[in-house]
Amino acid sequence: MRTLWQNCQVATMAQGSYSIIEDAAIVSNAGLIEWIGPRTEAPVQGIARTVSLDGVWVTPGLIDCHTHAVFGGNRSDEFERRLQGVSYADIAAQGGGIASTVRATRAASEDELFASARQRVQALMRDGVTTLEIKSGYGLDLANERKMLRVARRLADELPVAVRATCLAAHALPPEYAGRPDDYIAHICDQMLPALAAEGLVDAVDAFCEHLAFSPAQVEQVFIRARELGLPVKLHAEQLSSLHGSSLAARYQALSADHLEFMTEEDAVAMAEAGTVAVLLPGAFYFLRETRLPPMDALRRHGVKIALASDLNPGTAPGLSLRLMLNMGCTLFRMTPEEALAGVTLHAATALGMGDTHGTLEVGKVADFVAWQIERPADLAYWLGGDLPKRVVRKGHEIAH
Repeated sequence: MRTLWQNCQVATMAQGSYSIIEDAAIVSNAGLIEWIGPRTEAPVQGIARTVSLDGVWVTPGLIDCHTHAVFGGNRSDEFERRLQGVSYADIAAQGGGIASTVRATRAASEDELFASARQRVQALMRDGVTTLEIKSGYGLDLANERKMLRVARRLADELPVAVRATCLAAHALPPEYAGRPDDYIAHICDQMLPALAAEGLVDAVDAFCEHLAFSPAQVEQVFIRARELGLPVKLHAEQLSSLHGSSLAARYQALSADHLEFMTEEDAVAMAEAGTVAVLLPGAFYFLRETRLPPMDALRRHGVKIALASDLNPGTAPGLSLRLMLNMGCTLFRMTPEEALAGVTLHAATALGMGDTHGTLEVGKVADFVAWQIERPADLAYWLGGDLPKRVVRKGHEIAH
């Protein structure tokens, strides 16, 4: 059905700027944007339905390009203990940390994981999110990684949201491989990735490159196998130390390198040349009370595309609002509201390999957009929390939120 959406102002986010069209109109058809421009120039023939948006601001649907939304259990008790002075190392030594989430995720059924993840994803959707990535990485064996990825696929089938599923089996060392990280990496490469890819459960492959996770050499083995399977790669890099994981990611034309507080200018140059997106995660930075900022000047100087994401996870970023990340990107990482909005639209789409179809309001792209009752686009980064009045359109159809 050809639908004319009019009486609005549009921030198309083309080229990563607001790219505003005042008194605008959008024609959607078959889930895509067929036309966009000034209302006075809008086509009228063949329009089946006309919708007035009452003068609101329209942006692309928001994209959360880094989440761990599927997991079992809850770690608020650890949060409370850390605030009482217990160190993360002590908690981990007592069986807490990521190991506790692995146990809870393994113990949960697929239906239980779906029910809890559905609530979290719906919270993001109420914030204007129409596309998100969901990583595995709390199963750490074939059966449980498969279970998590099946839940990600099911969420996309049962909710009006696009989901990219990323295999993060190289997230942590499972207990059954204690002291044998190379053997676990070999298991991922020889067994897990081929099986999960053959089942159509994987859109990309990620790993955690850090002194408390996996070395660059180990991560490279995962990248080589992913490339052999025709899968793009991503990387958790430079969150706690500088291992030049982001440069490694760039050598493999990674879609993104994420976190990046300890990246160097050399890493920024490599990412810029490769077109690898820098995904910044201010929620984790805030929750962990970090103090070292990502090198924003170097990223800007070398033209690295900068995305923002929630990093929704039970341990270090239990964030259910992508809009809050816009504010944190501005207040903590010194981004402008325009940069922040580009970070959850155009650049987030690029970080998921979806830049040709999502992230901006342009002819030929998917008709995912949000009509916000706000005074200006900067309001999306200005208001802290709350449910801003909005109308969400997914593939050209308005959805409830």
